[in-house]
Amino acid sequence: MTLIARLEDELTAAMKERDATRRDALRLILSSLRSAEKELQRPLHDDEELQVLQRERKKRVEAADAYRAGGREEQAEDEDYEREVLEEFMPEPLSEEELEEIVDDVIAEVGATSLRDLGRVMADVMPQVAGRADGSAVSQIAREKLA
Repeated sequence: MTLIARLEDELTAAMKERDATRRDALRLILSSLRSAEKELQRPLHDDEELQVLQRERKKRVEAADAYRAGGREEQAEDEDYEREVLEEFMPEPLSEEELEEIVDDVIAEVGATSLRDLGRVMADVMPQVAGRADGSAVSQIAREKLA
């Protein structure tokens, strides 16, 4: 079952349960995915769907932070709820230990010895952790290991 089909099923269930906040959050996610499909003029691949979800999650985090900075806690909570709904459809994030293990494996595989090799390490690590870890966290771990 595709992600869009799963979201449509969830949307139908939310509508039947009269859960307006969940319904609206699901509609926003579906809209983003359909918009990306329309832009590419073809169905999205799994990794493309994940990129759309990551982009939407980032928007929600930034919006919640902006609302909190402006003293608008209610809108920030709405954004947090939408982010939570989004994360239900994303893969489980990697733990820090799993991430360190992947970085260690790549460092050994590439033969990296200093920070100058950071680009090569990141190039090999990021496809392995796509959607399951933040690039800045990966970079920080790799920097610590190579320092």
